[in-house]
Amino acid sequence: MKFGGSSVGTVEALKSVVALVSDHSTANDIVVVASAMNGVTNSLIQAANRASQRDEKHVAEATEQLRTKHENVCTRVITRAEGLKQTLGQLNLELRELEKALTGISYLGELTPRSRDYVLSFGEKLSTLILTGFLLDSGVRARRLTGEEAGIVTDASFGEATPLMHLTQQRANETLRPLIEKHEIPVVTGYIAATQDGVPTTLGRGGSDYTATIIGSALGADEVWIWTDVDGMMTADPKIEPAAKTIREISFMEAMEMSHFGAKAMHPRALEPAAKTGLPVRVKNTFNPNGPDTLILQDQHIRSENIVKAVTSVRAASMVTVSGEGMHGTPGTAAKALNALGKNDVNVLMISQSSSETNISLVVARSDLERAITALREPLLKESLFKEATSEADVSIVAAVGAGMKGTLGIAARLFRAVADNGVNVKMIAQGSSELNISFVVREDDVLKSVHALHEEFRLGD
Repeated sequence: MKFGGSSVGTVEALKSVVALVSDHSTANDIVVVASAMNGVTNSLIQAANRASQRDEKHVAEATEQLRTKHENVCTRVITRAEGLKQTLGQLNLELRELEKALTGISYLGELTPRSRDYVLSFGEKLSTLILTGFLLDSGVRARRLTGEEAGIVTDASFGEATPLMHLTQQRANETLRPLIEKHEIPVVTGYIAATQDGVPTTLGRGGSDYTATIIGSALGADEVWIWTDVDGMMTADPKIEPAAKTIREISFMEAMEMSHFGAKAMHPRALEPAAKTGLPVRVKNTFNPNGPDTLILQDQHIRSENIVKAVTSVRAASMVTVSGEGMHGTPGTAAKALNALGKNDVNVLMISQSSSETNISLVVARSDLERAITALREPLLKESLFKEATSEADVSIVAAVGAGMKGTLGIAARLFRAVADNGVNVKMIAQGSSELNISFVVREDDVLKSVHALHEEFRLGD
């Protein structure tokens, strides 16, 4: 069971978590994984950055704010004096270590990927201390472990480390199985792990979900349950489409496609360990535990009524188009454009090239637009491949996702007719060979109309 930041961020949320763990542990063997409290990781990133600028005042203020935030929750959930004293003592030890790390960064005036990962590890360390203390206070036998102590071993790619699964499987079974056999619930810090030499690493976006699927796969669990603040994965963002419903069953491939295109769900990387072993993953709502949930499975169960399963969108994007007659028949033109963007840390969300080979359109995050244009100037000027680079700042990507689209005639026609009937102009189209999604670009102002049109066309609210 993995609990996200919203599930451990308040007193009421923590009460729900402890009740869920307590109820389910009577008939199941459970491992708990927890994220940092909401907002804590961002505070740690800011503190580390300010420390590298030698802002010692901010370091002291940030540490004190974290102390206040965690102590306030701790004193409200742990009622027994001895347990409270012990948990507060451990919290203070961790916070002193954090302050030392930030002070060291401040003295050096330098923030390395390794030291950044060390600072970020404290969010989960603090939240799991409180959760474990609350479980013990409630009569539930629990043991708190860091990702390293639980047995997760990674490479040294700081910021987005990759687990060494063979070694992790061995160590996780050696560490966690004896606790489980003694009916003691391991409470593991999400997001953080360590190299073989014990140097702290982080698992990147979706890191706590990743921790859960790594441990679940290593132990051969029956299921991984991701507890969040929504009723599973939805047919659309309910803030955009009020008729959105929970998708009751979906394949790993469909779930990955949805995550790539902005759905509030698991990061594709976090699904990899489960997909490799066929480990079912269930997405549930901490605040509505008996409500609908989503089961993610290996197999694609396609029914005639759910050819398209979801409509997702990526907002705040921009489109860049490079064009020129010199591109026609010249090998490597797309590679040169993509290399230029990659060297400047610009991530490409979507790409499309005309059959005439005289233009390539790329979609990037709006915050990366200026950097993208600057990056493309080098091949534009040096090699005379591209005659010009134009851009549209205010666009969004809309994607229809579903395994049932593969090989089904007329899906694209229905899709584009539906958006056209609602007065939406499509600026760019892309479909992968998997045929699991059709993506297109529209003006930012047309996102709501596009999502609603497709949700209605494919009857996703039924």
